[in-house]
Amino acid sequence: MTDTQQYPLLANPHVRLTGAVDQNMYNQFRNALENAPADGSIVIALTTLGGDPEVARTMGDDIRMLREYDGRELLFLGRQAVYSAGATFMSYFPREHRFLTRQTRLMVHERQMNASVNLNGPLRMCIAQLKAKLHEIEHSIEIEEEGFRALAEQSDVSFEDIREKAPENWYIEAQEAKRLGLVLDIV
Repeated sequence: MTDTQQYPLLANPHVRLTGAVDQNMYNQFRNALENAPADGSIVIALTTLGGDPEVARTMGDDIRMLREYDGRELLFLGRQAVYSAGATFMSYFPREHRFLTRQTRLMVHERQMNASVNLNGPLRMCIAQLKAKLHEIEHSIEIEEEGFRALAEQSDVSFEDIREKAPENWYIEAQEAKRLGLVLDIV
């Protein structure tokens, strides 16, 4: 059986997203969802080199709510590159609803930060400024780890494995992603 016979819906995605995961992509995503068929499964295809992880989490939360409140089946189709925030978005789909096209690569990495702390003012205020930045980092790590756990769920990859490989930008070829149970199948 060919891929198109086994998964005919994947041949013509209802939502096609390409480019940076940002506010523009979110607007495109919402518009496409609103114009998707009112009944049946919805296929969402994504190609991205990454972007804003909070936008990816917002899109993912929309997916979760559609699944939970409307009972919709939502299928993820990663195409060519599903990097960084794209992998975060993919993690919101159950493993049995994740697909990749041939030659697609996933990339998982740690969240990035580029910040300077400028201490200025009374000493107690300086301590508060340092604690605030530390809390921001700690909270970002917690959010990152939530995503790693969701990605690992139902797969043969442990959360610890993902956390260990993420600092070095873990690239995962489609066949390896299938072998590891991160996706259901390759089309």
